[in-house]
Amino acid sequence: MPELPEVETTRRGIEPHVSGATVREVIVRRGDLRQPVSASLSTIEGQGITGVRRRGKYLLLDIADGSGVLIHLGMSGNLRLVAPNEEWKKHDHLGITLGARLQLRLHDPRRFGLVLHLRAADPFAHPLLRDLGPEPLEEHFTASYLKSVCTKRASAIKLVIMDSHVVVGVGNIYASEALFRAGIRPLSAARRLSLPRLEKLVAAIRAVLTDAIAAGGTTLRDFLNSDGAPGYFSQSLHVYGREGEPCHACGTAIRHTVLGQRATYNCPQCQR
Repeated sequence: MPELPEVETTRRGIEPHVSGATVREVIVRRGDLRQPVSASLSTIEGQGITGVRRRGKYLLLDIADGSGVLIHLGMSGNLRLVAPNEEWKKHDHLGITLGARLQLRLHDPRRFGLVLHLRAADPFAHPLLRDLGPEPLEEHFTASYLKSVCTKRASAIKLVIMDSHVVVGVGNIYASEALFRAGIRPLSAARRLSLPRLEKLVAAIRAVLTDAIAAGGTTLRDFLNSDGAPGYFSQSLHVYGREGEPCHACGTAIRHTVLGQRATYNCPQCQR
């Protein structure tokens, strides 16, 4: 699943090319995504796109008439910038044509994504967005805030930081990597972690996401590979997916467990 760095890479990749452009045509080839594509989406034709924002793993195209287009990439989706006359791929479900030379296409093989037209004055008040936790890279996500949440939680710290109501965008890969950097065992009870340990965790979350975003690339050349696939960063992972391999720090074999039905990896020596 695309996680926060991939979605932010997508935002940075498309924003210079769609912001300021006028929507020439909306083409919906298949509308039965996780939620049906909004029937009112065609009303953005003739309107300008004034910006591209991200909230958690959602993208929002700001439209000049005050509405917005909310996009989620689902489990396996991506957005591509292509020529309008380029042949449609099997799982290209929607296109937003911007002038004569560019089209933004949603490719979503599993159809778990969504494209909704939001007309509310505050799009972030939409039910999908209003209860989300703070952004991990913004000032509201602090160790004190996390401590106030953890005090009430007996569950494993990895599950807490993956809860989008606590903090958005810390998916499975980045939770594992941040916990390694902070030296915290994924199964540690959240309420038992001290403020200094949570300070290390907040810093680790910020660092691992910042590093991933920085490696993602923001130009169109970086954003799209020659085969049209998004140019997501090449991940340099310390623990995730490395079961049985030696820890980069101490040489101990990386351990694999299942937590909350998700694969979890840690170094039993470095993480306590």
